[in-house]
Amino acid sequence: MRTDIDHLGPVAREQVLSIIPVIIQAVRPEKIILYGSHGAGSLEMPVNDRNDLAFPTGYDLLVVTRRGDRRYDHEIQDIIENRCRIHATVTVLVHDIDYVNQRLSEGQYFFTLMSREAILLYDAGGTPFSRAAAPDFGAIRHKAQKDFDRWSRQARAFFNSALFNVRENEPRLAVFLLHQAAEHIYQAILLAFMGYKPCTHNLDKLRRYTHRFSIELAFLFPRDGAGEDHLFKLLLQSYVDARYKEDYHITENELQLLVQRVDRLLSIAGRICHNRFISLEKMAAASVRTGG
Repeated sequence: MRTDIDHLGPVAREQVLSIIPVIIQAVRPEKIILYGSHGAGSLEMPVNDRNDLAFPTGYDLLVVTRRGDRRYDHEIQDIIENRCRIHATVTVLVHDIDYVNQRLSEGQYFFTLMSREAILLYDAGGTPFSRAAAPDFGAIRHKAQKDFDRWSRQARAFFNSALFNVRENEPRLAVFLLHQAAEHIYQAILLAFMGYKPCTHNLDKLRRYTHRFSIELAFLFPRDGAGEDHLFKLLLQSYVDARYKEDYHITENELQLLVQRVDRLLSIAGRICHNRFISLEKMAAASVRTGG
């Protein structure tokens, strides 16, 4: 695994170097890995212009915890993201070393590719990574399609139910169902691209996990102004608040805007995941030709 960050610009390099000691002091990890749009190779975001200054910046990290760490993954994740906030925006996946090594030995696509092409920022040296098995791209392609079909079908069902409740003048139930549609389609995208999805209902985390796969996804909910931030928070908070809090309120115009955004999200997902399946088919064919 690479350890250099020479490909990063001076500002990005300074930010990455500043967050490493923060994470080490906060959670004492086994390893810290940089992947995604600031990483290397195929884990980068597949868009044509990665230098677009308007594109949301941030760093995708896999933080590997030590054996015996009894803290919940989401607890560690929140600690890291909060502590790093003053230095840089980070989106964090957290798994213990045994989980990661098991996935590597199975040839799971995301972890295998991570071991080959991501960047190791820190290694405590307690437990090495297992040798990664060669991925079976034919099997990965089949499972990606199967998982996407299941989760996207559920997303579309939630969306259709939301439209029914809009017509029935049940805005709170409608926006909750829009949340479910968005959550399920984000999970479908992750499964298509990574063969993996984190255990979270947090729509903002899912949004950040997926935005590197498409610039359209990144700008769908940009959160770059008060109006946009308020609109996304209405959707984000509807998972609990729209059902249980009496003071939750959404206007007809806001609900219609969210209907349009989630409809577009479903459309983008279908298009980029179709392209993803074509890419996996090519990888499978190439693997057969080379015998690997």
